Amino acid sequence: MPSHKSSPPDLVGTGLSLPVVRRSWSVAKAPVLMQSMEQMAVQWGSMGLIAGVDEAGRGPLAGPVVAAAVILDDQNPICGLADSKQLSAMRREVLFDQIRARALCCAVAEASVLEIDEINILQATLLAMRRAVHGLRLTPKLVLVDGNRLPALPMRAQAIVKGDATVAAIAAASIVAKVTRDHGCLALDQRYPQYGFAKHKGYGTADHLAALITHGICPEHRKTFRPVTDQLTHRSPHGSTDLFADTSAPPCRNTL
Repeated sequence: MPSHKSSPPDLVGTGLSLPVVRRSWSVAKAPVLMQSMEQMAVQWGSMGLIAGVDEAGRGPLAGPVVAAAVILDDQNPICGLADSKQLSAMRREVLFDQIRARALCCAVAEASVLEIDEINILQATLLAMRRAVHGLRLTPKLVLVDGNRLPALPMRAQAIVKGDATVAAIAAASIVAKVTRDHGCLALDQRYPQYGFAKHKGYGTADHLAALITHGICPEHRKTFRPVTDQLTHRSPHGSTDLFADTSAPPCRNTL
């Protein structure tokens, strides 16, 4: 029987029926897995619960990085799981609802903009992944992580390059992370409509860079990312650094 564990004290709700964890031992590597999604479920099913982990938001200039961990139910499969980047926004939303309804459990976590600036985006991403795994209602025996780096975890883990295209649980995690972050960007856009977050989701598009030049940065911009750093070093005629050019908008805190 899968083991249950209580939620950590820093668990907070997102309004999306998924827990979000704010905070997370060397791991033994499992064999390299090259099977299809269906084969993966069959091979590892006898070992116990398997969690897939992926992130969204490493590249944007603003907002936290979001990670998700998902344990799928082999008895209640979800058709159409794929790398979230290969799916339309509408299809992601449909699968997002199905994952929440059919998965054994899933959790979403983030690392804040402050943490990204303090420990760098890679370490912040691994931190968010660790928080997501620890936020799961059930304890997995194996954690499969998209990419080539592993967060520090107390259970067996395997990094799989392009895992979101080959492992069902990772694909599900990529969808949950992406949709959660996109929803957060819509909220961020309501606070700071001058930047167009609803459209570019924080990425460094031409429109976003133009808005940075026009409006300066907001509190949710990552100050260690190059285009934002350029704005921080831009001097006004009086010699002061213009950190937040538009002070009329309220500060946003952990919006995503």
